[in-house]
Amino acid sequence: MADLADEKCAPCKGGAAPLRGGELTPLARQLGEGWRIVDEHHLEREFGFANFRDALAFTNRVGELAEAQNHHPDIYLAWGRVKLTLWTHKIDGLSQSDFVFAAKVNALSPG
Repeated sequence: MADLADEKCAPCKGGAAPLRGGELTPLARQLGEGWRIVDEHHLEREFGFANFRDALAFTNRVGELAEAQNHHPDIYLAWGRVKLTLWTHKIDGLSQSDFVFAAKVNALSPG
């Protein structure tokens, strides 16, 4: 399987079924540690930083990525941390694009 981070988020036209069960396992495995699948509905990950400035800079990088990929996560920014929540709103669940975006975020993260 190709590296998820090399793929492009595909626009969802709705009507497709969200990924479930065994469909999620190989994709989650490619993301590595840190990302959690919550209720087979969304992905979550929290990133830690030394200060607010670094957390904000990361948030801005994620925002630029979101615009470039046309795939927009929910972002929670606080002192020293950023929490991302991803799912495909049109299907109210997870699609391959959510995993692609998460892999791209991994490449942006400090570790």
